[in-house]
Amino acid sequence: MKKVILFLCQGLEEYEASVFTDAIGWTTTYGLEPIELVTVGLRKKVKCAWNFTIEPEYQLNEIDENSFDAIAIPGGMSRAGFYEDAFDERLLGLIRNFNSQNKIIASVCVGALPIAKSGVLQGRTGTTYHLSSDRQKQLSEMGVNVVQLPIVVDGNIITSQSPATAMNVAFTLIEKLTSIANVEKIKVGMGFTHQH
Repeated sequence: MKKVILFLCQGLEEYEASVFTDAIGWTTTYGLEPIELVTVGLRKKVKCAWNFTIEPEYQLNEIDENSFDAIAIPGGMSRAGFYEDAFDERLLGLIRNFNSQNKIIASVCVGALPIAKSGVLQGRTGTTYHLSSDRQKQLSEMGVNVVQLPIVVDGNIITSQSPATAMNVAFTLIEKLTSIANVEKIKVGMGFTHQH
């Protein structure tokens, strides 16, 4: 069974994280091929951007990172301390390790910034929050060819522009890990498509 790390940074946007838990959860009950999701962080309690506090199942130093096939990084808010964790060398090292093995690295919105900061997007295409020229500038200063599209897939790396893209990033991750048929099946189960 494929295994995904959902990386929970302080100050993350709740919705951007929950889409992965839900879509991947549905693969285990309704999908054609189940995927296991594990929540991982750098602190015992993660205070989110809005009003949730969540507890990752594992701290990064407690897992065998090589037993996972992909990582998903939700974005978050700088005023909520997102970049304290997002730019932590331990996460950047994890991203580099995954990229060196061509494992899938998926992000939503500003979750693209730690990927870029790690250096693995240098000379590659990506995107980030489209309503912030600062964030887009940051991304291009880190050597990324910034594209104005809702979701950008460059090889093993998925980046996106906004919270609105989050569910489709989750679906894209599932498709890359398993199959389009698996995605279509859970989309029906979740009510995203209507059976004719």
